[in-house]
Amino acid sequence: MTKSYFEVIRPGINTTFQDLGRKNLYHIGIPFSGAMDNRNFILANAIAGNKENTPVIEFAYQGPLLKFKGEKVNFNITGNVSFKLIKKEEQIEGNCYENYVLEDGDQLDILSTNKSVYGYLAISGNIDVQFQWNSCSTNTKANIGANDGKKIEKDQLIEILDTHSRNSKRKLEYINSKIENIRVIKGTNFNYFSNEDKKTFFEKEFTVTKLTDRMGMRLEGPKIENIVDTNIKSEGIIKGVIQVPADGNPIIMLSDHGTIGGYPKIGVVISADYDKLVQLPPGSKIKFKEIELSDAEILFKLYEMETQNLVLNIK
Repeated sequence: MTKSYFEVIRPGINTTFQDLGRKNLYHIGIPFSGAMDNRNFILANAIAGNKENTPVIEFAYQGPLLKFKGEKVNFNITGNVSFKLIKKEEQIEGNCYENYVLEDGDQLDILSTNKSVYGYLAISGNIDVQFQWNSCSTNTKANIGANDGKKIEKDQLIEILDTHSRNSKRKLEYINSKIENIRVIKGTNFNYFSNEDKKTFFEKEFTVTKLTDRMGMRLEGPKIENIVDTNIKSEGIIKGVIQVPADGNPIIMLSDHGTIGGYPKIGVVISADYDKLVQLPPGSKIKFKEIELSDAEILFKLYEMETQNLVLNIK
């Protein structure tokens, strides 16, 4: 049997291997990591006919240019992404959420995300990656996970294992929607801030800065003043926590965040809004809306149900 693989002609800006992440390791300083946009990760594998947690290639802004060698294989891309399939005699403008067939010598050029950040490439089979703590997820800040914890590089060969050819015509009609307000619940240090600054946090607009990556999202806007102490004893933090350092500009902890922090926490982004949050590129405007924990739990259940319904609608 011919070995199938991708040759990386252009790696893209931030291209890594990801799955749903690694659990229960916060006590040794290891965050979940995993795909930034869980829904688009799940949909990519579902369209490919894979198991839900099969490793995929995640890219940000500009994706990779890949040359395929070997037996034909299905692929799809999820997110809001421009890409094209380059064959010997034609170029095909691709549609997201739709399977295509790669044949020996074809090239896949993932040009860019459109007014968003992350996209996902899934193939109908398994990518040959290393696992660490039961996950391939790459955390480049800590050099953990597949590819020795590093981004995918130029001239690298990505081997493909165990390919299958389940219905190459599978696709989903889906549009990534925007969100007007990012919903949050109160943080554990909510009372470190004056009533006026709490009001500012929930009523004023913030801007996503260029200082944003898989670890955290820095915001600029009206300064949030701490009236108790700008530093606290370091304690555990989770994905979605909004910390406020001494300069008054909030920082939202994302998937590769550190597991402890010493800045007061004004809020936590609810899980149901996290996927849409991470897709906001620099320059985007954010407004926060406070909700209760009980409402956040209901919204997450609805988010999970909607995701599973989307999977069931793939045809």
